[in-house]
Amino acid sequence: MRTTMDRAATRAATWGLFVAWLVHDLEEVATMRADSRRLLAKVPDRVPLPAGWREGGLPQRHVNAAVVLMGTTVVAAAAQGHRTGGRSGLYQSALLAFGVHGFGHMAISVAARRYTTGVITSPTVVIPFWLWARRRLRTAGVPSTASPKAAAAVVPLLWTTHVLAYLLTRGRPGSRRAPRDPAG
Repeated sequence: MRTTMDRAATRAATWGLFVAWLVHDLEEVATMRADSRRLLAKVPDRVPLPAGWREGGLPQRHVNAAVVLMGTTVVAAAAQGHRTGGRSGLYQSALLAFGVHGFGHMAISVAARRYTTGVITSPTVVIPFWLWARRRLRTAGVPSTASPKAAAAVVPLLWTTHVLAYLLTRGRPGSRRAPRDPAG
């Protein structure tokens, strides 16, 4: 039988995933455009990019849309985790992906030898929350149902999110899409 303390622990661990993600992604909203400008400027010319991205980075509207789209996935995983008392494989796999991705942010900064988007909140929010939530769930007697394969699905989900963000924001003010030729 679950105690009130166990329920409070799983509530904090499940909804906390969304809160920790939100704090982390606020850093990304604030910094991704400038950081992407440095990164996309190095992409070879033979690689096609939307107009203006190579010179200006990801448009802020694109960044905002991508964050909102990813947020819907994170809030769904957190809600499923809450509904199941933290036992949901979807929630636990999302929690695993969230924690591991924090190490990715740090590795990218080390490789780049500079600040890269997300690196401030990775060691201060992402990884500590992930470790804390796993410990809280274990202490509350919640068995591990995380799937490394499901967690790895975040990579194609990230690309899909950016494609959808592009489709939703292309041609809108601030998207820097090349103007159409009225004659053609």
